[in-house]
Amino acid sequence: MKKLSIYALLAALIISTSGMDAMARAGGGGSFGSRGGRTWSAPPMTRTAPFAARPFDRSYTPRTPPSAARPWGAQRPMGAPGMGFARRNPLMTGFLGGMLGAGLFGMLSGHGFFGGVGGMGSLLGVIIQLFLLFIVVRWAVRLFTRNGAPVQGQYNGVTPPRNEAAPGPYGFSSNATPGFGSQNVTISAEDYQTFQRLLVDVQAAWSAQNVQALSTMATPEMTSYFNQQLTDYASRGARNVTSNVTFLNGDLAEAWREGRLVYATVAMRYSLIDITTDQMGHVIDGSQTEPQIVTELWSFVRADGRGNWVLSAIQQAGG
Repeated sequence: MKKLSIYALLAALIISTSGMDAMARAGGGGSFGSRGGRTWSAPPMTRTAPFAARPFDRSYTPRTPPSAARPWGAQRPMGAPGMGFARRNPLMTGFLGGMLGAGLFGMLSGHGFFGGVGGMGSLLGVIIQLFLLFIVVRWAVRLFTRNGAPVQGQYNGVTPPRNEAAPGPYGFSSNATPGFGSQNVTISAEDYQTFQRLLVDVQAAWSAQNVQALSTMATPEMTSYFNQQLTDYASRGARNVTSNVTFLNGDLAEAWREGRLVYATVAMRYSLIDITTDQMGHVIDGSQTEPQIVTELWSFVRADGRGNWVLSAIQQAGG
């Protein structure tokens, strides 16, 4: 009995001095994975996770050069212009500029608005000029109005008003703040139920050290991280076990589309029993009776219109 106690003490000493996070759970309490083109952009804050998420410690997605992306968490200042009509339509801008310049020249020289581009002296010509001018002005007004209005579902730099949280599907808040540039992607009640199920199933597969099961619920990148962490535990003669995983509440941070892939990042608050044991099953750290409360942002991805949601990233809230 004394030998077992000494063994457990030595194992605990090895783990504590190695810097291993005892409250590890699936993911080791870190931030890693990929969120497509938004990997290095902070997900919007939500009621469940009201503080900025911790940037990724590890990701297969290379960092975008500073010239091509805003810094982490940075947003375009309110009222700052984006890519304007002139940059998107240089040929049309030149054509309109030429028409307006010629018209003004014609008016100043006494030949009418279209006098600078050939002139129309008859009454019929004046009527045609006015009609064409009306069409051009109406077209220009519609074009500039359309380019200046925000697209439905996009974040235009102004934080939408936050009402009291309304009950959402399966414990998720139904009025989460949309993220910057989010496309109008609908997340259904069935999707929210899938996110909750994956939360529980991933933790269960992690505790069972079942990498094959994890590979069916996570991207290859996430599976590789889980495998590395489990191998690290095994090399130290330890094992992390989670149980009684209970989803408490959550909400959608953002959902968007990239090509044929759809991404969703959700903030989830849940409780669980999180312990670390040695090879003999003795508890080295953690409590078998006191649950831990955790808030994390989990990102999921699936093929648009088909396929299953799989875990693509985990980020710690309030980093």
